[in-house]
Amino acid sequence: MVKDMTSGSPMRLIFSFALPLLMGNLLQQTYSLVDAALVGQFLGMDALAGVGASSSVLFLILGFCNGLTGGFGIPVAQSVGAKRDDHVRDYVRHSYLLGGVISVFLAVVCSMLCSHILRWMQTPEEIFQEANIYLLVTFITIPINLYYNLISSIIRALGDSKTPFYFMLLSTILNIIFDLVFILLLRWGVAGAAIATALAQLICIDGCLRYMKRHFSILYNPDESFSLNLKRVHKLLMMGIPMGLQFSITAIGSIMLQSANNSLGTICATAFTAGMRIKMFCICPFENLGVAMATYCGQNLGAARRFAENAANYLVRIRRGVFCALEGMVVYAAFMILVLRLFSRQISTLFIYASETEILDCSEQFLCVSCVFYPVLGTLCILRYSLQGLGYTSLSMFSGFNEMIARVGVSLFVVPWLGFYGVCIGDPTAWIAAVMFLIPTFTIIYKRLYSFCAEK
Repeated sequence: MVKDMTSGSPMRLIFSFALPLLMGNLLQQTYSLVDAALVGQFLGMDALAGVGASSSVLFLILGFCNGLTGGFGIPVAQSVGAKRDDHVRDYVRHSYLLGGVISVFLAVVCSMLCSHILRWMQTPEEIFQEANIYLLVTFITIPINLYYNLISSIIRALGDSKTPFYFMLLSTILNIIFDLVFILLLRWGVAGAAIATALAQLICIDGCLRYMKRHFSILYNPDESFSLNLKRVHKLLMMGIPMGLQFSITAIGSIMLQSANNSLGTICATAFTAGMRIKMFCICPFENLGVAMATYCGQNLGAARRFAENAANYLVRIRRGVFCALEGMVVYAAFMILVLRLFSRQISTLFIYASETEILDCSEQFLCVSCVFYPVLGTLCILRYSLQGLGYTSLSMFSGFNEMIARVGVSLFVVPWLGFYGVCIGDPTAWIAAVMFLIPTFTIIYKRLYSFCAEK
């Protein structure tokens, strides 16, 4: 059942759509925390550092895949808002084809370059082997990850955020079960953690496809035959590639920052791994609000283009939705600042032995510094995804470029000067740089769209 987000209360629609996303993301991050805890507690600090040493590289590649699939969902959402069922089906079919070609290419190239990437990142020798194994297995299974996210993106574009949550719940449970089997029983080490993730996602892909065939009749018309449409391919790539590159460009800065952190030694590498896992868990509501805004803005823009006589009303709804999302974000950010300033050290002991006081000190410092800037990050996510939903994925990509420049600058000039504290301010500096671009950009784009509709 397709959900229409072009009528009704913006706040109710956005937050009801974002809530299942949040629940699903929390589940995914819970798995990530459990995975890190199992690796750290049962395989040791070197194994945990090895997994963490590859996290920025994975963000570079898997982030591109996630951004690409999110971009593929935008034409689908706009077609839903415009009530063009035939376009919806055509975009979905072409996204499946493009996803297969791109994911196989990435898997082959990244697997061949795996060890070279880790060498370039100055990965400490004592954790190199663990990082290399974990990274290689993850690279080989890129097609599974891409299709898992692509199918979820399509379902969300249809206005259904609950179904991806249910399958993410299943994926999380399977992940934890497979982790216990592969790490504790079969003794597969860090490779077992990576295989567990891929296997759980593969099972959920099959379940999602079966669900879609049963519940989304809009996607299936036996009287239609598929033929390659270069206009559809072009639009999907124009939406998907800039969004994918936005993640990758951002990740380049993260890789530079992690490389600078790796050069500080294993203590800092381990603390960074634990701190990042906790941070990613805490900030996922910002990302979920952003994803909700992409679908919300996409559907309302599609309606504005299809129903020109009411276009201005749909654009007003977009503006109201953005302000509602910002209000909810500020409340959550204030709550998380309080929690992390008070309990970050205790939370870090989930991954780090209590006797490792130096690592705990660094992890606590990382969390306490970054959390103060969560309102900036929340604003970044909401405005960036709103621009994407409006179809301006290239402009959204430029905000990622600002993030990259900021992180590279911190890595090259601040970390050698301030040490681990420089690592702690790397992300906040990048968030500020991105928001300084996004606020005026979104304002100008919105005014142009509204003026264009008002003239009509």
